[in-house]
Amino acid sequence: MKIEQHLAVIIENFSKLKSKSSCIEEIADAWIMSLAQGNKIMFCGNGGSAADSQHLAAELVGRYKINRSALPAMSLTVDTSALTAIANDFGYEQVFVRQVEGLGKAGDCLVGISTSGNSQNIVNAFLKAKEMGIKTIAFTGEGGGKMRELADICLNVPSSATNNIQEMHIACGHILCDIVEKYFFAC
Repeated sequence: MKIEQHLAVIIENFSKLKSKSSCIEEIADAWIMSLAQGNKIMFCGNGGSAADSQHLAAELVGRYKINRSALPAMSLTVDTSALTAIANDFGYEQVFVRQVEGLGKAGDCLVGISTSGNSQNIVNAFLKAKEMGIKTIAFTGEGGGKMRELADICLNVPSSATNNIQEMHIACGHILCDIVEKYFFAC
């Protein structure tokens, strides 16, 4: 495929993404409410989605555009000792559940990022989060998978191609970080 064709697909996908504006706004409101009440945003994902979860947590803890105080956010993908111990002792499907159980509290938000929406370790984490009063937010591809049914809010971006889904996930994450940062710190 030529470069121009790749770019044409990206442009078309981002044009379709406009239809998700109200969903993005709903997620921003959930993040703001959680943070305003002294709670945190937790992220999880596998592979490229793990990288996205780390990226977005870093934008909130560090900064997006404004030099400001840190916001409480974390990625459940970064503690290799916890991940490997939990996977070894309980199975990989439990790596996020155990962390949500140990680190989460009612009023937090759990953002699960999965292009298919069917990552069992995230599905299990959503089930635990719901038991604990933690709001669940899914970033998925267009079908949404199992996570669409479980999430309080599902941002199912308009593509079924993994790379294009990931491009839209990080763009939406940046929009959310911008909204949250401006809400708390705009002059």
